Amino acid sequence: MDTITHNEIKIIIEESLNNSMSYNEYRLLMAELVKSQSTTGLDKSVDMVAYTVLNEQRMKRWDKTIKVSAEAQEKIASFKRDVTWLVLTESWCGDAAHVNPVINKVAELSPNIDLKFVLRDENDALMQQFLTNGGKSIPKLIMFDRTSGEVLGTFGPRPAAATQLVKDYLAEHGMITEEFKEILQGWYNKDKGQSTISDLLNILELS
Repeated sequence: MDTITHNEIKIIIEESLNNSMSYNEYRLLMAELVKSQSTTGLDKSVDMVAYTVLNEQRMKRWDKTIKVSAEAQEKIASFKRDVTWLVLTESWCGDAAHVNPVINKVAELSPNIDLKFVLRDENDALMQQFLTNGGKSIPKLIMFDRTSGEVLGTFGPRPAAATQLVKDYLAEHGMITEEFKEILQGWYNKDKGQSTISDLLNILELS
């Protein structure tokens, strides 16, 4: 892929922002999809619809149960730079279901973080600029300065600890299996969003 200029990336981000939604709007979209037995993305298969139904339940649970420590809350409240967090996501993505509610909890704690969501398959130009090891892995959070448009950092598709878990399993087994998906699910349930919070503090340079 050809290298593009800083200004071209700014334009792509601005265009994606025009298609963006708030977290509440994204959650309403998820609920509507479940009701209509549909899913976001290009693949509308029965499996993808089933993942969306499952992820709506996961997100509902995380929205209620994620806790941010007093120490982390203090750090987030001290963040002064005006930034936007633009998150590429899809309703069928399991990692997104575990990570997006945590991103929202952190963003809610700072008036200086404007959180927006866009769908990956509808914003391919943006996704192409923020690939992970050449892949369109999501969720992918892009943090940029609201005034200058300068990209300041990224996060995703998983917290670093979960990424290491995936790498180790791939090194041993050569592929991601259904068994591993259950292992990863168990890891997210046990971690309760704390690794994601820690990584988000890192991109805010608050760790």
